[in-house]
Amino acid sequence: MSIKLGSSELAKYPFLQEASDYIHETKFDFEEFDRPEMIHIINRAVEKLENELKGKVYSNLDEYEIEIMTFMVSLLLIKSIGLEEVSKKCSLFEAMRVEKFLTSDLSNERSVEKKRLLVQKIFFELFKISIDVNSTSSICKLSVPDYLQRASKMNEQEWKLINRSVKDGYVYLDTDETVRLIRNELSNLIYSRIKNMKVIEIPVSIKSRADELRDKYAGRYVYRNQFKILEYPPCIKHAMEIINKGENLPHSARFMLATYMLAIGKTIEDVIDIFRNSPDYNEKVTRYQVEHLAGKKGSHTKYSVPSCDRLRSEDLCFAIKECENLINPIQFGRRKIT
Repeated sequence: MSIKLGSSELAKYPFLQEASDYIHETKFDFEEFDRPEMIHIINRAVEKLENELKGKVYSNLDEYEIEIMTFMVSLLLIKSIGLEEVSKKCSLFEAMRVEKFLTSDLSNERSVEKKRLLVQKIFFELFKISIDVNSTSSICKLSVPDYLQRASKMNEQEWKLINRSVKDGYVYLDTDETVRLIRNELSNLIYSRIKNMKVIEIPVSIKSRADELRDKYAGRYVYRNQFKILEYPPCIKHAMEIINKGENLPHSARFMLATYMLAIGKTIEDVIDIFRNSPDYNEKVTRYQVEHLAGKKGSHTKYSVPSCDRLRSEDLCFAIKECENLINPIQFGRRKIT
């Protein structure tokens, strides 16, 4: 049995095949975006994109047709801007927007059957994952191989298979966990769609707005490898390499990196700047977290760098010969000082 989503639901998930079918059926031509009456769609897409670049999930929701058009213009804007970091960040926040809507839909939907069919439709259509929802508890289950393929990208301990409920070859998750599990994969899917888009000519009205956005944000998002990675311990080097590629670090790695940099004398501003290339970067949130770790906020307790044992348990250790007999990354390289 399958489910036919209503227009209010499709408005939340404009990347599904039904949305593409709508575009094909209406025989919509990109050149129509140059018509004066389409300016509100372009303005809405620009607003959405700027929210994402500021580290905010765009929560506004309109009718089905407007959401599909806004999503389409958003992709065209990102494609035209042509900055890798912008593509990655906007893809992540589009996935977070979907995560928010899907979590809410699954939480508020009273019909377990409709909830089950919605999950099955989205997961199978996008990722070819066969998933089921228990008819009484709303607990989702997916095969161990499907789970491991996705959980391997999650570094927090809670995602380790040993910490999950497993029975008869299936892993059991609540609906929130199930949606979280696919966030990164959905982000990568949207990013791939942007990268593989083949548009012969982007409408002038969209191209001009994209040029404005590129001029506005290029200085902030163009990759700059401004931090020398020389005598940092390998765990810190690895975290810095991920940051420098414009990819996200798990919370535990961010904690390690921030406390280490503060411990070796970097200023709060220096540490905040390190995280600027992260796709989910939000300056206000990052500043509060770094100031909290530095003992300037909250309990006013300065946090220590995690021990090597703790980093090993969190899969954040990339030890080399020079790491022998160290108990904390802060000791790395000190023996070389004469």
